[in-house]
Amino acid sequence: MSVEKILGDWKKSKFKPVYWLEGDEEYYIDQLVQYAEHHILSEAEAGFNLTVFYGKDADWTAVINACRRYPMFAERQVVLLKEAQQMRDIDKLEAYIEKPLASTVFVVSYKEKKVDGRSKLAKLLKDKAELFTTKKMYDNQLPDWTGELVKSKGYTITQKALLLLVDHIGNDLSRIDNEVDKLLVNLTGRNNITEDDIEKYVGVSKEYNVFELQDAFAKKDKVKAIRIIQYFESNPKAAPIQLILPSLYNFFSKAYMVFGQSASDEKSVAAAIGVNPYFVKDYLAAARNYSYAGIEQGLLLLHAYNLKSVGVGSAGTEDGALLKELAVKIMS
Repeated sequence: MSVEKILGDWKKSKFKPVYWLEGDEEYYIDQLVQYAEHHILSEAEAGFNLTVFYGKDADWTAVINACRRYPMFAERQVVLLKEAQQMRDIDKLEAYIEKPLASTVFVVSYKEKKVDGRSKLAKLLKDKAELFTTKKMYDNQLPDWTGELVKSKGYTITQKALLLLVDHIGNDLSRIDNEVDKLLVNLTGRNNITEDDIEKYVGVSKEYNVFELQDAFAKKDKVKAIRIIQYFESNPKAAPIQLILPSLYNFFSKAYMVFGQSASDEKSVAAAIGVNPYFVKDYLAAARNYSYAGIEQGLLLLHAYNLKSVGVGSAGTEDGALLKELAVKIMS
């Protein structure tokens, strides 16, 4: 069952006795827990009928006793068990899950992992509870997800601004959501987020970023590459070498894949190598400017400089110096 289906049922006052929310993606779990805590019950009902436990401090007998209480002056009560993955003897909840009380909505937040599928608890949850399992979104899904998020809030975002935002934050849906809300608060009389907004309110330069560095490498623009690297030297938090090298390696890997494609149109190539169509021209340019052997050599150099960045064969060399040296060697 999806988040939307569960929330839709709750808004229609359709409840099951036990909801077990587990997995690696906290964003959706937090969404459901937040709604359960603040919207299932009215403010007046919550005073008597909302109980919140935290796994690290919770005693299983207290949790079960709370679940077995009847609601006061309300149709139902809500019991939340947050951070349940930290709870000792969590398997002792089996007794309640097997025979839950219909007037209790018991919501368990079990983050970062899943219950062992071979256990009795896992089998019980499949039979007796609403089991909601999340997993981390793939990085290549983040732009589309973020674009839909912005759209759902009644706004639009330029493609470059979208990619700058996602690349800067990474695979953290909660933080992306928070940053989008921060951007929207600062928009005055506009409903479109631009790269200028990302630069001003998120702190990502629209000229000096990993995408622009990739563009410089693709075009063999040594002057531009060195200028961006110098910016990174002066602003170490903007793009640490541990972020830059994997991004460049991924870029050259995708450019390497271009040589195996029979299709020539940009849309088909983008789909085949798994890149955003907005940037496919950069990969095609790299393939043209370097040739098959040049891309292959670039990948070997990136691997070597990744080792140097962690001190293998180059102890004490500054990150900026390594990147400049790498740029010169690849573009030569």
